[in-house]
Amino acid sequence: MRRLVLVILALPVFAFAAELEGQIKLVVDGKPLRAEEATDAVVYFRPAEVPTTGFPVVEYTMSTKDKQFEPHILPILVGNTVRFPNEDTILHNAFSSSRGNTFDVGLYTEGEGKTVTFSKPGYVRVYCNVHHAMIGHLLVLDTPYFTRPDKNGHFKLEGLPEQAGDLVVWHDRSKPWHVKTTPGEAAAYEITLDLNLRRISPHKNKFGKPYGNKNAGY
Repeated sequence: MRRLVLVILALPVFAFAAELEGQIKLVVDGKPLRAEEATDAVVYFRPAEVPTTGFPVVEYTMSTKDKQFEPHILPILVGNTVRFPNEDTILHNAFSSSRGNTFDVGLYTEGEGKTVTFSKPGYVRVYCNVHHAMIGHLLVLDTPYFTRPDKNGHFKLEGLPEQAGDLVVWHDRSKPWHVKTTPGEAAAYEITLDLNLRRISPHKNKFGKPYGNKNAGY
């Protein structure tokens, strides 16, 4: 109980009773996708004054399974840690060259894997140095107010401070959707994202060189 009280007292004095909600639809070339595909999106609210203390300490997980990163898209809070376990019986090598959050866990076999702490907010593309077609997406956020849409494409952010800020919807295959808003004052949003970006952007291996062949590791 004492720890909880300390966390609450450390946060700025705002009313934390407001909400933001909406509905997300995905389209490709003007054609709608199934509603459940919106679950890959990340929705976050960044108030003008973001709390700087009292953030929860969490160890997130991004597994390698069936030659894929799971989950494919993972939002995390800045300063927290991600573990990269291997659920395959083959070797993997998770790495990223993203500015501010560069890492390389090295080759690892089946098991619990290593952890990486992300100290800078931003978008982190995660690749495998063994399998060039593997890609994962980490969204390192400096706000604790984030969520994922449900299988119907609906989202709701609760317990928000009643102050102006930025509402953002992020998806790896679309430009971010963004609006200035104040929780408690806005109606529900109807949002359409056009997935017009490539699933896997061209990239080099962890040494900054092309992969050995088109189907490396497969």
